[in-house]
Amino acid sequence: MYNNLRITGLASPFDTEEMVGKLMETEKVKLNRVEQDKQLLVWKREAYNDLNKDFANFILNTRKEFGLTTTTSTGAMVSNSYEKLTWVKSATSSNESVGTVSTTAKAMSGSYNVEVEQLAEGVKMASSSNITVEGGTKDNLASQFGLDEGDVIKFSIDTKNGTKEFEFTGSQSINDVVKAINNAKVEVGEGDNKKEVSLGVRAVYDANIDRFFFQTEGTGTDTWIKIDDKSVIDGKNGFIEGDNSLLKLNTNQKSDSEGKYRGKNARINFDGAEGIEIGSNQFTINGMDFNIKSIGSFTATVDTNIDAFYEKVEKFVEEYNKLVEKSNLLLTQKKYRDYLPLTADQKKEMDKKDIELWEEKAKSGLLRSDELISRTMRNSRTWMYENIEGVEGSFKHLTEIGISTEKFSQGSLGGKLSIDEIKLKEAIRKDADGVLELLFKSPDYGKGELEGVTSYKSDRELSSEQLQAKRKQSGIVTRLYDNLILGMQDIINKSGIGDDSNLYRNVKSNMLIDFVTKHSSISMIDKDVMKLESKIDDLNVYLFEKENHYYSKFAAMEKALSRMNQQSMWLMQQFSN
Repeated sequence: MYNNLRITGLASPFDTEEMVGKLMETEKVKLNRVEQDKQLLVWKREAYNDLNKDFANFILNTRKEFGLTTTTSTGAMVSNSYEKLTWVKSATSSNESVGTVSTTAKAMSGSYNVEVEQLAEGVKMASSSNITVEGGTKDNLASQFGLDEGDVIKFSIDTKNGTKEFEFTGSQSINDVVKAINNAKVEVGEGDNKKEVSLGVRAVYDANIDRFFFQTEGTGTDTWIKIDDKSVIDGKNGFIEGDNSLLKLNTNQKSDSEGKYRGKNARINFDGAEGIEIGSNQFTINGMDFNIKSIGSFTATVDTNIDAFYEKVEKFVEEYNKLVEKSNLLLTQKKYRDYLPLTADQKKEMDKKDIELWEEKAKSGLLRSDELISRTMRNSRTWMYENIEGVEGSFKHLTEIGISTEKFSQGSLGGKLSIDEIKLKEAIRKDADGVLELLFKSPDYGKGELEGVTSYKSDRELSSEQLQAKRKQSGIVTRLYDNLILGMQDIINKSGIGDDSNLYRNVKSNMLIDFVTKHSSISMIDKDVMKLESKIDDLNVYLFEKENHYYSKFAAMEKALSRMNQQSMWLMQQFSN
């Protein structure tokens, strides 16, 4: 930044550069100390951010492992209720050619008889014979159907989604008709809720067999189409509707009094409940998801998947224990006070391996006994062993299902969980729904002390009474996530978000609102680092001026010595003369 060309030592025997360098070493002590303080803060910020990412990834990964969140095709994360978890119970069908079944946690264990009397259908139409006229080509509509110049093909299709008008000329092809129908959109809703949706019909032309196919996308009696053929074809039939149309469309269904062709509902008998009509062949009854394929009967059997349930809980405990272990390591790590961050000059005199070993010790213990981390882990442990209020199942306390804290060991802060496999599996066998409720129960938002509180409201916005009520009514895993999120927000205020804000927003969409609005996205450590950087700039200016001051003193000495030498030479010349 500051460069001056200096020529020294011409009139004196002194090594000015060396002397000034040694003087400046003393002056640099304060700068080195401030730079070391800054480096310690930067390392501390990195350590906080690394742990916070571990907290975030623990929540995201275990949620995903449990099935509490799923990722859509666009990458968005969607939350699922624990009642919809698919691994809790297993379901089998006695005849999968008639129907298959899968289940959620909400389904009751047992066997269920299912009889399929009719499958759901949509409206289907197909050409009864070849549609291209004798000698015609498929290049365009005029040639394919023998149309006259000026003939206009015009029709409208009406569905439950809306009405769409179509118009074609003889120069267009049958593929243009197919494309227009398949891409047709209609507007639904009003005002701000208005949006475009598909018309709800599909068309296909198979050139190999010269047939046109037309059907609705949906099934059931709520699905319908109405066709109004307005084609102007001199001396010929209409284009799209009726057996005598150019497309020769035929359907086994009859139109109703309004001229609508309607689909059919599936009709089933379910375990004594007869004549159930459903508009689709995929449907849910009592928490079981069915996919019926043909007329017939089968038995659906639902059982609690004890091994899968146990493995999910075991995996969660393993991941939690890893988090506890890392937190405890940071809180108990030895601090080496004699190992300060190396200065640039010190690094020049060391090899890479020695620098790494030195900095490993210098970074050790930066978060020893840290209050933010201690409080977060303490709150997480404490709330794990509080009874849960408002449960309907058999269990209110974690130890009732065989999960407890590991025995204390020397040199550890404790907090890890251990599982009694026999007791947990017995609890799952006895009351799987009760175990789920113990783990994942949501508080009763909008009721009692939580009146006016929603799941989207941050814990920081709650009063102490509301926060206590929310914790007491929450399941063990839900409590843990909430306590970790609170701790993460404290760490974010302290050290910032690092390089991945989306990670924290995936944990909770409004997690960073306070940090952005109240702290302007600048953490406490960031502020301290900026202060030290300003101080470093001031010290660098001071050192530059101090170095110039020393050089000016030596320059004055050189000048005085030069003048003295000149006077000595003049005197010697006088004596010689």
